[in-house]
Amino acid sequence: MTYCVAVSVNDGLVFCSDSRTNAGIDQISTYSKMFRFGIDGQRQFVVLSAGNLATTQATIAQIKLDIKQNSEVNLLNVANLFEASDYLGDVSLVQQRKHGGGNGFEASFIIGGQIAGYKHEAILVYPEGNHITTSDDTPYLQIGESKYGKPILDRILKPKLNLDTCALCALVSMDSTMRSNLTVGPPVEVLVYRTDSLILDGHHRFSGDSEFLRQIGKAWDERLKDAFRQMPPLAWAASWDSPANEQNESS
Repeated sequence: MTYCVAVSVNDGLVFCSDSRTNAGIDQISTYSKMFRFGIDGQRQFVVLSAGNLATTQATIAQIKLDIKQNSEVNLLNVANLFEASDYLGDVSLVQQRKHGGGNGFEASFIIGGQIAGYKHEAILVYPEGNHITTSDDTPYLQIGESKYGKPILDRILKPKLNLDTCALCALVSMDSTMRSNLTVGPPVEVLVYRTDSLILDGHHRFSGDSEFLRQIGKAWDERLKDAFRQMPPLAWAASWDSPANEQNESS
């Protein structure tokens, strides 16, 4: 399994992904799930992948081949992010069908970035090829093992947040996921893209022994415990099932 998240706010984009594809007693395999394409000063794309490894690798390989061969449609000549999403979905569908189709070959992607003259975007491409984008109410997208890292994103992320805070939020979301699911693990990659920069120079890769990742996990644990200790006491809980409360609830 895997976990990837992309955040889109006014200041730009944040991408975060793990690198584990198989967690077991005998073997742990790691592959990067973050891929970068673009031309500095003109357009930049980041693609995150989750799902069947053969499908995702074949899809990324075809994208690279289309760019190399200057195909009629490729990431370096599409007009906007929505055309890029359609193209990515089409390539993924071709690869799924080539391997026989079915749930076992499905893959999901997040593509985000910016083309000069257009607003930056982050878009989730489903295995069926259709896609959705972010909104002011939900300024993030997830693929893979998403449930463990979702609460922090829902509580913290807002369109006006700065990118440093968004990146930290994404890393805490990743830490929560790695803590609860062993199929998600390091190395962890983070990329921060600033609006209208049209360069991808904010990429970081944290290994499993990263002191920075360890400090994030430790600090988050301590803050959660502190918050829990400050919760209102349950001394008044004895009145929950009192006849007065039951009468009020039934009236």
